[in-house]
Amino acid sequence: MYREYLKKRIGSLIYITGTLIRGFSTQTFAEKNFGLTPDQYVILYLLLENDEIVCQRQLAEIMFKDRANISRIIDIMHKNGLVEKIPDSNGRKIYKLVVTEKGKELKEKVFQTDIYLRGEITNGISAKDLAVTFNTLEKMNMNLRDKVKLQI
Repeated sequence: MYREYLKKRIGSLIYITGTLIRGFSTQTFAEKNFGLTPDQYVILYLLLENDEIVCQRQLAEIMFKDRANISRIIDIMHKNGLVEKIPDSNGRKIYKLVVTEKGKELKEKVFQTDIYLRGEITNGISAKDLAVTFNTLEKMNMNLRDKVKLQI
């Protein structure tokens, strides 16, 4: 019965799928004992792969998380020696984020698991279907992005 309901409710299906992906990723990271959450991995990945991303506000905008959440995640990563917070000369509460050597090594260690997770999540889905899904979700994202007020 619930499957019939979900077929008619795109928001519910997206939410449940997101919850399952997050749960599967968190479970896999815990089983492999990385000492890192999927969100922390995404931050390491973004900082290392995109030179223009240097501060918490940019991460908040990209990940669509509020400032307090990003700040908490960064503080944990800083305490664990994965990132350095360098005060920015333009603002007293603005920090440039730099991944430490420990963070770089951990990102590389986790990278193959990231590839595995993406493979499991998209198993049996053609490249064409994935492209349509990405395109559709991006359009939905753009339809809603200006309507949702987060303190980023």
